[in-house]
Amino acid sequence: MVTDRVGDFIIRLKNAGAIGKPKVMVPASKHVEEIAHKLKALGFVAGVEKSKEPYHFEVTLAYDERGRHKIRGVKRVSKPGRRLYAPTTEAHTVKNGSGARLLSTPKGVLSDAEARKQHVGGENLFEIW
Repeated sequence: MVTDRVGDFIIRLKNAGAIGKPKVMVPASKHVEEIAHKLKALGFVAGVEKSKEPYHFEVTLAYDERGRHKIRGVKRVSKPGRRLYAPTTEAHTVKNGSGARLLSTPKGVLSDAEARKQHVGGENLFEIW
């Protein structure tokens, strides 16, 4: 049983990309699916689709023109034992804009740039670059 679904999800993506897998099977959750769609919009994954297997969905990984995985690193900020929240003023960029910080806000899962633009804060989920 996994207690940290978000942490499990981002580590599955990172590890699968490290060995060059084209797709990853992930246990389904509305919150994790929303994060996957946001990562697709940011360009870190190529696609998100329902799986034939029940209670799972597939994430197609994105690679650059040289065949390197687009996810270079991830850092889990808020954990189940220690939730960290950030107001709008603290939603800073990651790696000088080459990465993104995902926040769980009342308006859904947003990147740091979207949170600043919409003037909302929320739980710092993780940083990805």
